[in-house]
Amino acid sequence: MELDCQACGACCCNSQENIDEGYVDYVEITRRDRLFRRAELRRRFAVKNERGAYHLRLVGDEQRCAALVGTLGRHVQCRIYALRPEPCRRVKAGNGECLRARRTHEIS
Repeated sequence: MELDCQACGACCCNSQENIDEGYVDYVEITRRDRLFRRAELRRRFAVKNERGAYHLRLVGDEQRCAALVGTLGRHVQCRIYALRPEPCRRVKAGNGECLRARRTHEIS
């Protein structure tokens, strides 16, 4: 089965385990990430935690990344795809993180 990331988006949502534990520091953005150097995008899509570290901002009941547009499980697109931080780049279609997120959001 071929998995289409643009028909999913599950990996762009905070996991239920993190939600249950109250963990809201989603994907960290470090100085090495291209997004960090784009102040206007960092203000739009990131938040700074109490320790001063930037993380991608979560929105809505799904606690999805603020950069994700579209309908989860149908058609989505990342507005910062070319600038996405390293942790986002590690998720590949069909790897463990991908499959776990798809199960959590009941996307087949």
